[in-house]
Amino acid sequence: MEVQHLQKYFPVRRGLFSRVVGQVQAVDDVSFSIDEGRTLGLVGESGCGKTTAGRSLLRLLVPTAGRVRLAGVDVTASSGAALRALRRNMQIVFQDPFSSLNPRMTVQAIVEEGLIVHGLGDRPERRERVRQTLEQVGLEAAYGNRYPHEFSGGQRQRISIARAVALNPRFLVLDEPISALDVSIQSQIINLLVDLRERFRLTYLFISHDLSMVQYISDHVAVMYLGQLVEMAESRELYAHPRHPYTQVLLSSAPSIDPAGRGRRIPLAGDVPSPIDPPSGCRFHPRCPWAQPVCRGEPPRRLDLDGHLVHCHAAEKELLGTGDYGLPQRRTLDESGPSQPAGL
Repeated sequence: MEVQHLQKYFPVRRGLFSRVVGQVQAVDDVSFSIDEGRTLGLVGESGCGKTTAGRSLLRLLVPTAGRVRLAGVDVTASSGAALRALRRNMQIVFQDPFSSLNPRMTVQAIVEEGLIVHGLGDRPERRERVRQTLEQVGLEAAYGNRYPHEFSGGQRQRISIARAVALNPRFLVLDEPISALDVSIQSQIINLLVDLRERFRLTYLFISHDLSMVQYISDHVAVMYLGQLVEMAESRELYAHPRHPYTQVLLSSAPSIDPAGRGRRIPLAGDVPSPIDPPSGCRFHPRCPWAQPVCRGEPPRRLDLDGHLVHCHAAEKELLGTGDYGLPQRRTLDESGPSQPAGL
């Protein structure tokens, strides 16, 4: 999956004639790529544009600008039969398993629906495919005759995952797939996703607020703020050496069971600015503890440090030795690797 300068704006209309008086810049100039069989974690505050970006990749929302390519095929330029064929290889697991499943359809019909839409197999072949898929996600084949209200939240999310993988896709958007589940069930779902990724060489965009889960499942992590990517790096590198002030604030707010890691929270003042009228220069500067005059007037350029991408004037000056903004340095991870979330 390759994303180049993706934008998604929503018009703001007012008045008797519904004139456009502004634009909600939900996603603005976002670029990244995900290699086959890898996982990119996407994190950030609520309202920063994570879900909008994920849905724009699948053309559930039509991008305002930019290019999205899956295995070299331009998704944004496809339409009709070509787009339908592409969507067989792109699926999504939604956040809420209680509202993403049709209560009037059986599990068999829910998982089989995609096979019918794409004309795959006759009825006995489809039923067999549904049976195999349910077993792959840890459900009994007999559950096919039941309805969604008969299942728990974790089981419903397994049904959603079965619906997504039944078509043998290549790319999955996982839009906060564990946030509505109990903690004990979250670990089971994450382990299931890891197993499916390794078994079928799936590629994931994993959207979540849970930083420990993102660290566990992701190969690379991208941090979004107010519609833009501010930092992206290999997972271990980003958690050990966050360069952008917002990333440092975000990681410092995560709870820790390590007594040595407590008491390091970086305070963040103010609220997230409106995406209708974002701040000039660096969008984070009104809340940044280390903002300088240059941050208010000039957008930061992308700094590439051996694959560690960061958009920040302070980080650039700190790393290039042209200034001292006093950015704190987080404790590096030990050599044994990132800690595993409880229950995994």
